[in-house]
Amino acid sequence: MVLTTSTTREGQEPALLELGRKLVASAAEFADLEASKAVLDHLDGVTSPSLDLRILGAVRFPFKVSDWSSLALGKTLFLHGRAPKGLWEEWSSKLNRSLPVGYLMARSAMAPHTLTESLQALQPIGADRWGYELLLQHGVRDGLLCPIGGRWLIIFWSRKPLSKTVAPAIRVMIYAAASFAAMRLDQLVSPAAEGPAARLTPRELAVLRLLSFGAPTMKIAKHLGLGEERRPCEPMPKRRR
Repeated sequence: MVLTTSTTREGQEPALLELGRKLVASAAEFADLEASKAVLDHLDGVTSPSLDLRILGAVRFPFKVSDWSSLALGKTLFLHGRAPKGLWEEWSSKLNRSLPVGYLMARSAMAPHTLTESLQALQPIGADRWGYELLLQHGVRDGLLCPIGGRWLIIFWSRKPLSKTVAPAIRVMIYAAASFAAMRLDQLVSPAAEGPAARLTPRELAVLRLLSFGAPTMKIAKHLGLGEERRPCEPMPKRRR
């Protein structure tokens, strides 16, 4: 059953509940998936049957906005197996010459939005429309962009307009599932993408936590049973007679 705003209230509520149950169940299952392909397949399996909304892929944003060289298939960019063939190859060949207009909006957005909404908000003209026109050439009529924590972008696509399909309640559920997918992808690719990261000890974390609350160093030392450390040039305190 494809959900639209024209569906009757009686018919829509059971469908929403069923979709919600699937999305909640999927969130718990992401942690057991051991490959990026399995994560995308799992998310696609939840949204595509009832919404006609397929996964296009996931992107881990580079730290620098235009660092396109860091986008690599299987490392920071993951395409679903049923994504339009040749789309990424053609898209990547144009990146160094022109920044996609919707990219900055997708990177800075705090909520999911459709490609149509992005197009209406930015109103690109002329050469700035190349990204949208390229998607249309590959059969992507609309899409749903889910930015996660300023670090990931989960992209869904459809051959139909999505203004009626992805109502606000549905977006919330899809966004929640996409967030769990992004967190699992981050766990899978972070070691390979950034190398081993320094980890703080439990004691160091405790110190930082107390500092964040504004606790003075002497109070922190007393609370954690630590001794004060003197600077090399600091004189020894005089003993009272």
